[in-house]
Amino acid sequence: MSTSTSSSAAPAAVAYPARSYAFAEAGQALNWIGGKLVPSASRELLDVTNPRFGKVMGQVALSDSRDVQAAVLAAKAALPGWRNTPMKERAQVLFRLKALLERDMDELCWLLSAENGKTYAEAKGDIEKGIECIEFAISLPNLAAGGQIDVSRGVNCEVTYEPLGIVGGIVPFNFPLMVPLWMIPNALVAGNCFVLKPSEVVPYGAVRLGQYLKLAGLPDGVFQTINGQQPAVEALVDHPDIQAIGFVGSTRVAKLLYGRGSVLGKRMLCLGGAKNHVLVVPDADLDLTASNVVASSFGCAGQRCMASSLMVAVGPTQRIIDAMVANASKIVLGQDMGAVISAAAKERIERYIAQAEAGGAKVLIDGRNATVAGCGGGYWVGPTILDNVAADMPAACDEIFGPVLTIVRARSLDEAIAVENGSQYGNGAAIFTTSGAVARYAVERLEAGMVGVNIGVPVPREPFAFGGFHDSKFGHGDLTGWDGFRFWSRPKKVTTKWALQPDQNWMN
Repeated sequence: MSTSTSSSAAPAAVAYPARSYAFAEAGQALNWIGGKLVPSASRELLDVTNPRFGKVMGQVALSDSRDVQAAVLAAKAALPGWRNTPMKERAQVLFRLKALLERDMDELCWLLSAENGKTYAEAKGDIEKGIECIEFAISLPNLAAGGQIDVSRGVNCEVTYEPLGIVGGIVPFNFPLMVPLWMIPNALVAGNCFVLKPSEVVPYGAVRLGQYLKLAGLPDGVFQTINGQQPAVEALVDHPDIQAIGFVGSTRVAKLLYGRGSVLGKRMLCLGGAKNHVLVVPDADLDLTASNVVASSFGCAGQRCMASSLMVAVGPTQRIIDAMVANASKIVLGQDMGAVISAAAKERIERYIAQAEAGGAKVLIDGRNATVAGCGGGYWVGPTILDNVAADMPAACDEIFGPVLTIVRARSLDEAIAVENGSQYGNGAAIFTTSGAVARYAVERLEAGMVGVNIGVPVPREPFAFGGFHDSKFGHGDLTGWDGFRFWSRPKKVTTKWALQPDQNWMN
């Protein structure tokens, strides 16, 4: 990727023209401040590449502390009016946002597919899950009504939920709309102003989100997008007027940002990486297990924090592994599975495969040297299955974040559970079995925040919240659902007494 400098006026965003996987340019992704597109203070731009073709599709603004300051000033001007808007009226904006996303679903799917490299169907799932988060936030005026009770004669206690003020979110490349929508709807309904820093490699969905929120009636300044790299991230976390930050990304960065923001007194919730284990026991259903594990491992080219990237095969499960190999062999690259995000990602993934093979692992399916007709410059790695991997090898311990399923063999269920519990991560885990007793035994012992039974991607649906254990999460609570709303708000407890009582106790 290369950088360039531009001093031209900020162009208006244009509709994405492609309605297929064909290459199309997308223009400049600028910052969204005060309800309009503006260039960064530096006027610097970074190339944005379509991973399917390995070809530049546009540029994104590179921002710094000056741009964050401009966004905060716009937010400070908008905050009093938005804070004083009744919650039910705030939710009406999200009703209209939902309708706009549904109206333009087809164009958005192709846009997200182009900037991320995922398939059309996966891009649609990205948007649909984001819409589900919007729907939950729309329900918050009913759920967040608080409560009140007479706690003693003449004394009443009640709780209300207040916004924090100006808050921010820093999100990864793998779900350009869904992950921002984990945060933004709850934060807006709570009455906050929000500053989003999307991944610089997939900026277009975030730019559209700002435009759609304005069309939905959100006042200018309530939502801002600041594009860029590390300087923008650090400026967002460091700004004294930003009260809370939500982050999703790697464990290394999550830990750094959590420490950086917490020492400044900010509310921080930082979700990190994962190495999700799927335990397969001999009585598992053959077809269900083979299809689900393959879909979990290779969906979105393995570039999701809930992918089942490590399978612990307990005892005689060869028939299931053979069926998985057969299913994975049917995946058509470029049609059923998209590209990985970058040349660096492709190199890293293939290095893990080579390292495992050199260490004695058996490569059952090899996704290296994959090609797709017409996409010769793209970043392609095919489905890969590694068998007989030692539990302490890098391919079994590290988050590869690509279409690689590592198989570790175990002699017993307890040994398999110990493999999972020995991981530094604790995002997701699953067990495939037809025995309720075996499932319960595993669920009670697996050290993960999200656990599935015969489900390869155990992502909870709203209103249940998303969040893991150990090095998969830094901070308290979860990021979606009711926990998410509580993260972006603070409860105020009010105790009142209006009449003097003839008898008294310590409360009245």
